[in-house]
Order: sequence, then structure tokens, then C-alpha cells
Amino acid sequence: MNADISYLNNLRLQTDVIHCGDAARILRTLPDECVDLIVTSPPYADSRKHTYGGIHPDQYVEWFLPIGAELKRVLKPTGSFVLNIKERVVNGERHTYVLELIIALRKQGWLWTEEYCWHKKNCYPGKWPNRFRDSWERCIHFTRQKHFKMFQDTVMVPTGDWAQSRLKRLSKTDLQRDESKVESGFGKNISNWVGRDMAYPTNVLNMATECSNRGHSATFPVALPEWFIKLFTEHGDVVLDPFMGSGTTAVAAQHLGRKYIGSEVLEEYCRLAEERLGIAGKQLRLLQETKKYENA
Repeated sequence: MNADISYLNNLRLQTDVIHCGDAARILRTLPDECVDLIVTSPPYADSRKHTYGGIHPDQYVEWFLPIGAELKRVLKPTGSFVLNIKERVVNGERHTYVLELIIALRKQGWLWTEEYCWHKKNCYPGKWPNRFRDSWERCIHFTRQKHFKMFQDTVMVPTGDWAQSRLKRLSKTDLQRDESKVESGFGKNISNWVGRDMAYPTNVLNMATECSNRGHSATFPVALPEWFIKLFTEHGDVVLDPFMGSGTTAVAAQHLGRKYIGSEVLEEYCRLAEERLGIAGKQLRLLQETKKYENA
């Protein structure tokens, strides 16, 4: 995309807005290559029937692919698309619609770059005859190309107490790169950890589900989109959620100084999202004023 087209697209793009309407229709109104990150959790197959009507697992891929094509069009080449989704049980077994969707999106031109596991620390207890509690969901990372924006240092975590004892005495093997015995391509040099207070995280995200928002049938925690927004965007970048629900992704983007675009088909949730953004905006401004006063 040349500079003139990019300039015109930026003029047409309206940010910090939630459009009330069907995602597929709203996406068609957005210019090409205008967003830096897409984070979304669409209705799962045959789930949220009372909220969204439900989509049969056998039709899910066919339903999502036109949306996937629009997402690919509006995403910048260096951007990322994070899809929060999970298979459901049909006739006693896990349906394959998520796996089928991954393959279909790859055929559409997406790269299946990575997969993160969201571990829901506070999953509800229950009893089933042939399985245990479902305490995790997929966060599938797609990109348009191999080289994309990623800021790993923004999500680093404390190294942990293990380092204090493990790094006291290093063996000869610890002082050099030790190749994986299973030839995975991953090696380690234990001595590189000496003096480090922070480390890069794993691809398992341990976060509790959202409990405070009773107005929506399936709200993920603000911490989830926040983590990906910090990892894949910079200040002022544009974050898109075509299935905005109660506005969680927009709240996360606003808090981190990013612009947001959302769409939601139900007017009730559009209003709820706007209310949440208004409250979160006031809290953010109050926090900024407090910090400004403290630094004066």
C-alpha cells in the first residue's frame, strides 16, 4: 500500500468507537490495512444461544471465513490477529470445528504463528461422567507474514525463587549451550540466567475469568487483551475487536493508550460497553492527574 493510499485511509478511519451492528457488515466499511492488532472472542459454536442464537459446529467454518477474509484485509502486514476460542462437546466428543477453522484460515493466507493457552484459574467446579473441569481456552495467534511487530520485553515476569538455589553452583554443562536431547531445536545456557531479575513468560497465561461483570454472558478478563495489546502494539496503535460484547478489549486498549474500534450486534451490549468505557476513562484520567500531582 503506497503512502497516498495510507494517508487517505487514515483520514477515513474513525477510532475510539463501537459500531452497533453485524461484524461482517461493519468490517466492510473499514479501509484496507488500518489496524495493528485484532483481539476477539467470537460466539463459540452452539454457545450463547440465548444471547446470539448460536452457530452449529458443522457450519462454523463456513460462517467465519468471510469474516476472516475481512480481518486479513483490514490488518496491517506487521499486525497480529489473536482468536480466543474453544471446542465444544458434541455427542460425547470434542468437535473438530476449531481445528478445521485453523486449517481453513491457513488456506485463506493466514500464518498460524503461535498458540497461547489461557488457563482460567477460577474455573467453576463440576462433575462429568467422562471428563474433568474445563479450565483452559485457546488464544490462537495468526499473522499475515513471518515478520510482525512484537515487544516481548513488555510482558516479562519475575524470574522466581528457583533461580536463587539453581544458580549457586553451575556445572560445566551449565556454562555452555546445552542442545535439546529430543532435537526440538531449543537449547539452553543456564549461565545466561545469572543476575537476571526478569524472564520471558511461557505461552500459558494464568488469569482468572471475569466475575464482576454480570451484564454479559461470556466476558473474558481485561488482563487477557491487555497482555496481547502490550505484546503486539505500541502507544497510539489501533486495536480491533469485531465481537466486542461488553467492551473488554476497548477498555484494555483505552487503559494502555491505544485506539480502539469495535462492533457488537446487540444494542444492549453496545450501551453496556459505552458505560464501561466512560467509567474506565474517568478512572484513568483521575489516575493520570494523581500521578501528575505526585510528580510535581
